[in-house]
Amino acid sequence: MTKSPTVRLLLGLLITLIAIAAFSSYSLYQLNGLRRLQTDTIDANRHDSLLLIRIQNDVSTIGLRLRDMMQAPASRSIARFQAGFTGLEEDLMQALALETALHPSTRSAEEQAKLLSSVRRFWSTADLVFETASRGQEREARAIATAELFPRRSDLAANVSHLLEANNLSEAGADTKIARIYEGAQQDIYAFLTATILAILGTSLYLIYSNRKMFDQIESLSSQRRVLAAKLISVQEEVLRSVSRELHDEFGQILTAVGAMLARAEKKGIPADSPLRTELSEVREITHATLEKIRSLSQMLHPAVIDDYGLARALEWYTEVFERQSGLRTRLTIHGDPVRITGQTAIHCFRIAQEALTNAAKHSGSDHAAVELLFSTDSLHINIQDFGRGMAQGKKPDRRGLGLIAMRERAELLNGTLELTSAPNAGTTVSLYIPLRRDEAAPERMLAGGEEQEVLSARS
Repeated sequence: MTKSPTVRLLLGLLITLIAIAAFSSYSLYQLNGLRRLQTDTIDANRHDSLLLIRIQNDVSTIGLRLRDMMQAPASRSIARFQAGFTGLEEDLMQALALETALHPSTRSAEEQAKLLSSVRRFWSTADLVFETASRGQEREARAIATAELFPRRSDLAANVSHLLEANNLSEAGADTKIARIYEGAQQDIYAFLTATILAILGTSLYLIYSNRKMFDQIESLSSQRRVLAAKLISVQEEVLRSVSRELHDEFGQILTAVGAMLARAEKKGIPADSPLRTELSEVREITHATLEKIRSLSQMLHPAVIDDYGLARALEWYTEVFERQSGLRTRLTIHGDPVRITGQTAIHCFRIAQEALTNAAKHSGSDHAAVELLFSTDSLHINIQDFGRGMAQGKKPDRRGLGLIAMRERAELLNGTLELTSAPNAGTTVSLYIPLRRDEAAPERMLAGGEEQEVLSARS
């Protein structure tokens, strides 16, 4: 017996789900890393770069103010430029405070301290210049501005430019890393999809293989079941034929001999008014009735008319017998050119019709039934219909009964089909379709009624 693939399929499904969960977790990890990289590096760098540009603009403005201050006539005091430098100092220090609080994590503490130191040195020198100028020492103030203040501003501008360049390089590196992450994620997705497709393909092929093995096994079992059913039905028919022959030949002859002996006993000088003559006559009548019942039972077990005259004549005989026994008026109709069907084909068709009429008498509640034979060149249709209560819509026949199962088995043995149709208060119809072989399609020899009755009586 082939093992069920359920366990292996469930294991494959579990592995697939684990792979999907692992890939999903890895993808979420990559996305979170990408989000942190974008937030901590790119966004911080861009914000910091904006502040550095603001500082750079202030430094450039300071440079212009210094140039204007140094190019002013000697008669014009440097102290007059202090108010402008004070406003620039406030804006620069405000921008520097924001930049210090928001500078990116990639910048070292030494670089940040160097920027702050250059700013402090510049403004310390600027304060010294303006303080010297306010004491009236214009020449000394200009000398300090030329010797120290200009280099301080240049140093500050260089530091700001260096930090901007570092931010740009960091952002470019982050962009490269993001591109690598996207490329790696894309490759992972393609690899995962490929593995998933291969897993699905492998599972599908395994399912096809397993289903094919199971279907082959089911087909083998079905074939064995059909062979076994055929053998059982064949054995059943052989038993019925044997019992029928025994009843007809053995018990029938015995009862016939008993009847003849009783008839001879009545003729051996027994007075007409003797009670013994009356009792012998009653026993002879009982013997004759028993003989008729045995003959009838023998015909029901295996009708000899099937072997002698074929299926159509057997059904014609059986409908008359069935009508007498059940009280259900039964009509037989034949369409087309009847062919003489004997052997197993005739026996199976006869048993199906017999079972259908028996069910009609038991369950339909009808007072009449109809049997219809439709002959064609290569097939035979048999319809057995009652006109009783039928079955409710959607209700299926009781599967516990063996009658319908046996009918379907016989139909399969004939390579035919059996259909059961029914409707409430419209009766039930059993339809049998079987193909006919060429050797079965020979026209049936029609017998005159008297000749047929003579032959039947001789068989009885």
